[in-house]
Amino acid sequence: PTAAAGKSTRGGRITPGEWERRTGLQLRFIYRRRGPSLLVAEGRLNSKGRAVASRSKTGRGLVTAPIFLLVPQVKLRKRLDLARDAERAIDGVPGRIVAGWNP
Repeated sequence: PTAAAGKSTRGGRITPGEWERRTGLQLRFIYRRRGPSLLVAEGRLNSKGRAVASRSKTGRGLVTAPIFLLVPQVKLRKRLDLARDAERAIDGVPGRIVAGWNP
């Protein structure tokens, strides 16, 4: 979220769905080949720099304000678990000692 998005009601980062519900404005997706794509809103900026709906009938003061920068991300599952592998190795030690024992 950019500064024009504002804060969440819980004080953290606001989501696009929550922003649309709070403001009543639709977000529009803009694809950019270079740099992050955008979610923008048509409206005006209030004195705090937040995007709000324009009440003007003529469209005076309307701006296209970027509300969210979309950064490509992927969640990868955890592949390496050293604690699990160490437990398996420790559990196998007594069996290896007995197997290698020559009386």
